[in-house]
Amino acid sequence: MNKELRVIVSGGGTGGHIFPAVSIANAVRRLRPDAKILFIGAQGRMEMQRVPAAGYEIKGLPVRGFFRPLWKPANIGVAFDYLRSKWQAKRILKEFRPDVAVGVGGYASSAALGAANSMGIPTLIQEQNSYAGLANKQLAAKARKICVAYEGMERFFPADKIMLTGNPVRQALLDTTLSREDAVRSLGFNPERKTVLLVGGSLGARTVNESVLQHLDLVSGSDVQFLWQTGKYYYAGIQQQLKGRDLPNLKVTDFITDMGAAYRAADLVISRAGASSISEFCLIGKPVILVPSPNVAEDHQTKNALALANRDAAIYVKDADAPATLLRLAIDTVNDEQKLRLLSENVLKLALPDSADIIAKEVIKLAEENESK
Repeated sequence: MNKELRVIVSGGGTGGHIFPAVSIANAVRRLRPDAKILFIGAQGRMEMQRVPAAGYEIKGLPVRGFFRPLWKPANIGVAFDYLRSKWQAKRILKEFRPDVAVGVGGYASSAALGAANSMGIPTLIQEQNSYAGLANKQLAAKARKICVAYEGMERFFPADKIMLTGNPVRQALLDTTLSREDAVRSLGFNPERKTVLLVGGSLGARTVNESVLQHLDLVSGSDVQFLWQTGKYYYAGIQQQLKGRDLPNLKVTDFITDMGAAYRAADLVISRAGASSISEFCLIGKPVILVPSPNVAEDHQTKNALALANRDAAIYVKDADAPATLLRLAIDTVNDEQKLRLLSENVLKLALPDSADIIAKEVIKLAEENESK
């Protein structure tokens, strides 16, 4: 009889880190129902709400990101908070006594897994992007296993530790049983007409929003239906700008709860190029136009987008070009059956299914190896 499995999962800051972290935890729990799982996140970040909502306990650290450029005086306080966070993480680890620690990137994972490494606790890191984040690059030397979603990651990590697993995605997206027609009808749209989904993440994307607002004439003059997630921050202002406009083929919402139904309804998606979103498009074979955010570390979203676009598995539009070109391109693309079929076939080839289970098995294996020593 195996002893109770105890696992630390750390990371967050964005949905792109939190979704994989929760998916890995869920998979560990499926494989080992006895597992005790504790999350470590950053105080004030979204994981402090999202993780408890998923049914897990989380401890918060006062860790935060450095200001650019690094010589800014404010970074003295940031460095002090990091040292304090690492000390707090060691205390949490001593109390919880984990068999293994998993890091998915973000400020908290740097402190938590750094503490785990210094205490001899085996660590596994999961890198979602095609360009490795700073936290994971720093943790790689002492990690036992590094799970990645893209080929060619040897330029960031020791080759003998790398395992190509893909990114875990929200299971609900794969479990939806709606037909395309029923999903379109649920939006109040006509299933005989093409539907484009515009989504900029839970916070929205200003460039994607401006790309629509500047071309409402194309929307009104088109047979295409648009489901537009603006993000909560932009929603009220956009509603004000749309007041008095007759746009029956445009449905505007601040947030989409059932993304499985939204993806199923869409013939084409317009999205930022976060790693989790891209993994979802690969698994469901969804044609997509990617508009990478320019406001991310190391411009990693552009690298993610090009990894697909270079294989004709997505269309890449530069953020600066989007307001002028995006909407016309979307209308032309969604009406081009051959192009949609090509994009769908090619993006499906890049899918790496069962990522969460594969990673969870590695987590359990590391824990058992540590136990037997």
